[in-house]
Amino acid sequence: YSMRYRTGVPLVLRDISAKIPPGSRVGICGRTGSGKSSLFSALFRLVEPASGCIKIDGVDTTSLGLTALRSRIAIIPQDPVMFVGTLRQNLDPFFQYQDEELWDALRLCRMHDVIAQRPDKLEANVSESGHNFSQGERQLICIARALLRKPKILLLDEATASIDMDTDNMVQGMIRQNFTKCTCLTIAHRLNTIADSDLIMVLDDGIISEFDTPANLLKREESAYSEMVAADHS
Repeated sequence: YSMRYRTGVPLVLRDISAKIPPGSRVGICGRTGSGKSSLFSALFRLVEPASGCIKIDGVDTTSLGLTALRSRIAIIPQDPVMFVGTLRQNLDPFFQYQDEELWDALRLCRMHDVIAQRPDKLEANVSESGHNFSQGERQLICIARALLRKPKILLLDEATASIDMDTDNMVQGMIRQNFTKCTCLTIAHRLNTIADSDLIMVLDDGIISEFDTPANLLKREESAYSEMVAADHS
Protein backbone atom coordinates (compact mmCIF):
# COMPACT_ATOMS: atom_id res chain seq x y z
CA TYR A 1 0.00 0.00 0.00
CA SER A 2 1.25 3.48 -0.92
CA MET A 3 -0.31 6.85 -0.20
CA ARG A 4 0.29 10.53 -0.91
CA TYR A 5 -1.81 13.47 0.26
CA ARG A 6 -2.19 15.02 -3.19
CA THR A 7 -0.94 14.64 -6.74
CA GLY A 8 2.64 15.66 -7.28
CA VAL A 9 3.83 15.41 -3.68
CA PRO A 10 6.06 12.62 -2.31
CA LEU A 11 4.56 9.39 -0.96
CA VAL A 12 4.03 9.42 2.81
CA LEU A 13 3.52 5.63 2.93
CA ARG A 14 5.68 3.61 0.55
CA ASP A 15 4.87 0.03 -0.41
CA ILE A 16 4.02 -1.01 3.15
CA SER A 17 2.77 -4.55 3.67
CA ALA A 18 1.69 -6.26 6.90
CA LYS A 19 -0.88 -8.76 8.10
CA ILE A 20 -2.48 -7.96 11.46
CA PRO A 21 -4.20 -10.91 13.16
CA PRO A 22 -7.81 -10.24 14.22
CA GLY A 23 -8.19 -9.30 17.87
CA SER A 24 -4.51 -8.45 18.27
CA ARG A 25 -3.03 -5.38 19.88
CA VAL A 26 -0.42 -3.59 17.79
CA GLY A 27 1.80 -0.79 19.04
CA ILE A 28 2.97 1.67 16.38
CA CYS A 29 6.04 3.82 16.91
CA GLY A 30 8.55 5.85 14.96
CA ARG A 31 9.98 9.33 14.72
CA THR A 32 7.88 12.40 13.89
CA GLY A 33 7.01 12.26 10.20
CA SER A 34 7.52 8.51 9.91
CA GLY A 35 3.93 7.91 8.74
CA LYS A 36 2.11 6.87 11.91
CA SER A 37 -0.86 9.24 11.60
CA SER A 38 -0.93 8.74 7.82
CA LEU A 39 -1.57 5.05 8.44
CA PHE A 40 -4.69 5.95 10.44
CA SER A 41 -5.81 8.34 7.69
CA ALA A 42 -5.44 5.46 5.25
CA LEU A 43 -7.58 3.13 7.37
CA PHE A 44 -10.39 5.71 7.50
CA ARG A 45 -9.94 6.40 3.76
CA LEU A 46 -9.47 10.09 4.42
CA VAL A 47 -7.02 9.76 1.54
CA GLU A 48 -7.33 7.27 -1.31
CA PRO A 49 -4.39 4.94 -2.05
CA ALA A 50 -1.76 5.83 -4.65
CA SER A 51 -1.37 2.08 -5.17
CA GLY A 52 -2.26 -1.15 -3.43
CA CYS A 53 -5.13 -1.63 -1.01
CA ILE A 54 -6.10 -2.28 2.59
CA LYS A 55 -8.20 -5.37 3.26
CA ILE A 56 -10.28 -5.94 6.39
CA ASP A 57 -11.54 -9.51 6.80
CA GLY A 58 -10.53 -10.06 3.18
CA VAL A 59 -12.60 -7.12 1.88
CA ASP A 60 -10.87 -4.30 -0.02
CA THR A 61 -11.88 -1.14 1.88
CA THR A 62 -12.10 0.86 -1.37
CA SER A 63 -15.08 -1.35 -2.32
CA LEU A 64 -17.02 -0.22 0.77
CA GLY A 65 -19.06 2.91 1.25
CA LEU A 66 -17.43 5.35 3.65
CA THR A 67 -20.32 5.08 6.14
CA ALA A 68 -20.05 1.27 6.24
CA LEU A 69 -16.27 1.40 6.64
CA ARG A 70 -16.08 4.14 9.26
CA SER A 71 -18.93 2.71 11.34
CA ARG A 72 -16.73 -0.34 12.05
CA ILE A 73 -13.73 1.71 13.16
CA ALA A 74 -13.49 3.90 16.26
CA ILE A 75 -10.70 6.30 17.17
CA ILE A 76 -9.71 7.75 20.53
CA PRO A 77 -7.55 10.77 19.66
CA GLN A 78 -4.87 12.55 21.67
CA ASP A 79 -7.20 15.49 22.27
CA PRO A 80 -10.61 14.06 23.21
CA VAL A 81 -13.28 15.59 21.01
CA MET A 82 -16.42 16.92 22.70
CA PHE A 83 -19.04 19.27 21.31
CA VAL A 84 -21.31 21.94 22.74
CA GLY A 85 -24.59 20.26 23.67
CA THR A 86 -25.60 17.61 26.19
CA LEU A 87 -23.59 14.67 27.43
CA ARG A 88 -26.15 12.39 25.75
CA GLN A 89 -25.49 14.06 22.37
CA ASN A 90 -21.75 13.63 22.86
CA LEU A 91 -22.08 9.94 23.67
CA ASP A 92 -24.78 9.17 21.14
CA PRO A 93 -24.98 11.91 18.46
CA PHE A 94 -27.40 9.92 16.27
CA PHE A 95 -29.64 8.77 19.16
CA GLN A 96 -29.11 5.08 18.42
CA TYR A 97 -28.90 3.74 21.98
CA GLN A 98 -31.15 3.36 25.02
CA ASP A 99 -30.40 5.11 28.33
CA GLU A 100 -29.44 1.78 29.88
CA GLU A 101 -26.77 1.25 27.22
CA LEU A 102 -25.36 4.73 27.83
CA TRP A 103 -25.17 4.14 31.57
CA ASP A 104 -23.56 0.70 31.02
CA ALA A 105 -20.84 2.27 28.87
CA LEU A 106 -20.24 4.97 31.50
CA ARG A 107 -20.10 2.30 34.21
CA LEU A 108 -17.45 0.34 32.29
CA CYS A 109 -15.39 3.55 32.05
CA ARG A 110 -15.84 4.41 35.72
CA MET A 111 -17.74 7.57 34.82
CA HIS A 112 -21.16 6.38 36.02
CA ASP A 113 -20.92 7.90 39.49
CA VAL A 114 -19.40 11.14 38.22
CA ILE A 115 -22.29 11.69 35.80
CA ALA A 116 -24.96 10.38 38.19
CA GLN A 117 -23.95 13.06 40.72
CA ARG A 118 -24.57 15.86 38.20
CA PRO A 119 -28.07 17.37 38.55
CA ASP A 120 -28.95 16.90 34.86
CA LYS A 121 -27.14 13.56 34.49
CA LEU A 122 -27.20 12.55 30.79
CA GLU A 123 -28.70 15.93 29.89
CA ALA A 124 -25.80 17.78 31.56
CA ASN A 125 -24.49 20.59 29.39
CA VAL A 126 -21.11 20.22 27.74
CA SER A 127 -19.29 23.51 27.23
CA GLU A 128 -17.11 24.35 24.25
CA SER A 129 -14.48 21.61 23.77
CA GLY A 130 -15.81 19.95 26.94
CA HIS A 131 -13.86 22.25 29.25
CA ASN A 132 -16.35 21.72 32.08
CA PHE A 133 -14.91 18.20 32.32
CA SER A 134 -11.31 17.41 33.24
CA GLN A 135 -8.89 16.10 30.59
CA GLY A 136 -9.09 12.60 32.09
CA GLU A 137 -12.90 12.70 32.22
CA ARG A 138 -13.08 13.80 28.58
CA GLN A 139 -10.84 10.90 27.59
CA LEU A 140 -13.01 8.42 29.51
CA ILE A 141 -16.16 9.82 27.87
CA CYS A 142 -14.51 9.28 24.46
CA ILE A 143 -13.83 5.68 25.47
CA ALA A 144 -17.50 5.29 26.48
CA ARG A 145 -18.53 6.64 23.07
CA ALA A 146 -16.27 4.10 21.36
CA LEU A 147 -17.59 1.28 23.57
CA LEU A 148 -21.15 2.01 22.51
CA ARG A 149 -20.24 1.49 18.87
CA LYS A 150 -18.64 -1.94 19.50
CA PRO A 151 -16.04 -1.37 16.77
CA LYS A 152 -14.14 -4.14 15.00
CA ILE A 153 -11.04 -1.94 14.95
CA LEU A 154 -10.01 0.61 17.59
CA LEU A 155 -7.39 3.24 16.79
CA LEU A 156 -5.62 5.03 19.64
CA ASP A 157 -3.75 8.08 18.37
CA GLU A 158 -1.45 8.97 21.27
CA ALA A 159 -4.67 8.87 23.29
CA THR A 160 -2.99 9.36 26.67
CA ALA A 161 -0.27 11.84 25.69
CA SER A 162 -1.97 14.79 27.38
CA ILE A 163 -2.72 13.20 30.75
CA ASP A 164 -0.61 12.32 33.77
CA MET A 165 0.94 8.88 34.26
CA ASP A 166 -1.61 7.64 36.83
CA THR A 167 -4.57 8.57 34.63
CA ASP A 168 -2.69 7.11 31.65
CA ASN A 169 -2.36 3.76 33.44
CA MET A 170 -6.06 3.81 34.37
CA VAL A 171 -7.13 4.61 30.79
CA GLN A 172 -4.85 1.94 29.33
CA GLY A 173 -6.28 -0.61 31.78
CA MET A 174 -9.79 0.47 30.79
CA ILE A 175 -9.01 -0.09 27.12
CA ARG A 176 -7.42 -3.51 27.73
CA GLN A 177 -10.39 -4.61 29.83
CA ASN A 178 -13.20 -3.40 27.58
CA PHE A 179 -11.94 -3.92 24.03
CA THR A 180 -10.88 -7.56 24.29
CA LYS A 181 -12.64 -8.68 21.06
CA CYS A 182 -11.40 -5.77 19.02
CA THR A 183 -8.24 -5.24 16.97
CA CYS A 184 -6.42 -2.32 18.63
CA LEU A 185 -3.80 -0.20 16.88
CA THR A 186 -2.01 2.23 19.20
CA ILE A 187 0.30 5.07 18.22
CA ALA A 188 2.64 5.41 21.19
CA HIS A 189 3.56 8.62 22.95
CA ARG A 190 5.02 6.76 25.91
CA LEU A 191 6.66 3.46 24.92
CA ASN A 192 5.45 1.81 28.13
CA THR A 193 1.86 2.07 26.81
CA ILE A 194 2.65 -0.39 23.99
CA ALA A 195 5.18 -2.59 25.82
CA ASP A 196 2.63 -5.38 26.34
CA SER A 197 1.28 -5.28 22.76
CA ASP A 198 1.11 -8.49 20.76
CA LEU A 199 3.10 -6.88 17.96
CA ILE A 200 5.20 -3.74 17.49
CA MET A 201 5.29 -1.90 14.17
CA VAL A 202 8.15 0.55 13.70
CA LEU A 203 7.68 3.07 10.88
CA ASP A 204 10.57 4.98 9.34
CA ASP A 205 10.14 7.49 6.51
CA GLY A 206 6.91 5.88 5.29
CA ILE A 207 8.04 2.26 5.36
CA ILE A 208 7.66 -0.50 7.95
CA SER A 209 11.21 -1.04 9.18
CA GLU A 210 10.27 -3.58 11.90
CA PHE A 211 7.19 -5.66 12.64
CA ASP A 212 7.50 -8.34 15.30
CA THR A 213 6.70 -9.18 18.92
CA PRO A 214 8.20 -6.85 21.57
CA ALA A 215 10.24 -9.76 22.97
CA ASN A 216 11.82 -10.59 19.61
CA LEU A 217 12.65 -6.95 18.89
CA LEU A 218 14.20 -6.44 22.33
CA LYS A 219 16.43 -9.50 21.80
CA ARG A 220 18.08 -7.60 18.96
CA GLU A 221 20.05 -4.75 20.48
CA GLU A 222 20.48 -3.18 17.03
CA SER A 223 16.72 -3.00 16.40
CA ALA A 224 15.18 0.47 16.23
CA TYR A 225 12.64 -0.52 18.90
CA SER A 226 15.43 -1.62 21.29
CA GLU A 227 17.20 1.69 20.74
CA MET A 228 14.00 3.65 21.43
CA VAL A 229 13.35 1.71 24.63
CA ALA A 230 16.96 2.23 25.78
CA ALA A 231 16.71 5.98 25.05
CA ASP A 232 13.37 6.16 26.86
CA HIS A 233 14.91 4.64 30.00
CA SER A 234 18.10 6.69 29.96
